[in-house]
Amino acid sequence: MRLKHWTLALIACSGLAACGDTFEQQALFGAGTGLAGAAVLDGNLAAGALVGAAANVAYCQQYPSRCN
Repeated sequence: MRLKHWTLALIACSGLAACGDTFEQQALFGAGTGLAGAAVLDGNLAAGALVGAAANVAYCQQYPSRCN
């Protein structure tokens, strides 16, 4: 069980490093990261994906030089 949590945490952290070049990529990478984070925290997976997608798109649109 611990290995599962560490694996999912590693996936979530690596997802934070990927921003995406297009709006769709940004939303997809953010959704994946949010989904992984929600799975690690035993939260609502759909809400995690939605929040992750919105947060990544907002960050990449606000700070484009930090994403590429």
